Amino acid sequence: MNPGFAVYLLASRPYGTLYCGHTDDLARRVWEHREKLRRGFSARYGVVRLVWYEIGDTRDGALIRERQIKKWNRAWKIRLIEAENPTWADLYETLNG
Repeated sequence: MNPGFAVYLLASRPYGTLYCGHTDDLARRVWEHREKLRRGFSARYGVVRLVWYEIGDTRDGALIRERQIKKWNRAWKIRLIEAENPTWADLYETLNG
């Protein structure tokens, strides 16, 4: 999957720890989080459930959106997730059809 540039939110579980990132290959990047291929926050806290994402046209746009969301308080992030994914389902399996 590479239709554009994605901003995404991962969660450790519903209402658990959240992580926000951006990438040009969402399926690959989420797989890397799930396999703990990169050391860091998501590996340390088990943040591997893809609960929200948004696709844009440019890398700069994705980076700006990521920075915007990272500044939000937790309640705003939860509202963003629940507006499109009220059950906090793991969306990873839906990425490749």
